[in-house]
Amino acid sequence: MLKHRGFPGRLPGTDFQFVIRRENRKKGATPITRRERFKDRRPADKRADAGFLSALIAHFGDEPFPRGNLDAGRLSWLIGREVKPVGQFDPADYDQLLQVDMAEAEAAFPELFVKDAPQEFGWDDQDGWDDDEADDD
Repeated sequence: MLKHRGFPGRLPGTDFQFVIRRENRKKGATPITRRERFKDRRPADKRADAGFLSALIAHFGDEPFPRGNLDAGRLSWLIGREVKPVGQFDPADYDQLLQVDMAEAEAAFPELFVKDAPQEFGWDDQDGWDDDEADDD
């Protein structure tokens, strides 16, 4: 499983996880399943979606990237909309290529694309993954 070094581990100040520490060798990767986002979702959940998408855009842009250690639960809120599979979709594959659909992302989260108005997610304050951290393999 590829670990995306430098990717935020969670939304700062919350328990919303963005990455996992190690792969599940017994059961395999947790499948990504599309989750419906209803209008009555809590503001904290909406902020977690925006923060995760913001981190994906900052880290990968519109280039394809492997799922790796990205959290399946968090990806499930975006899959099929702002994040699309590249090629044949295997929801339980750590090597599955994904890509941010920038047009869909801007339509769903226009606040992330406002010029000269950076989102305040506190990425600099977080204690996420460290590039020097030893692999858990």
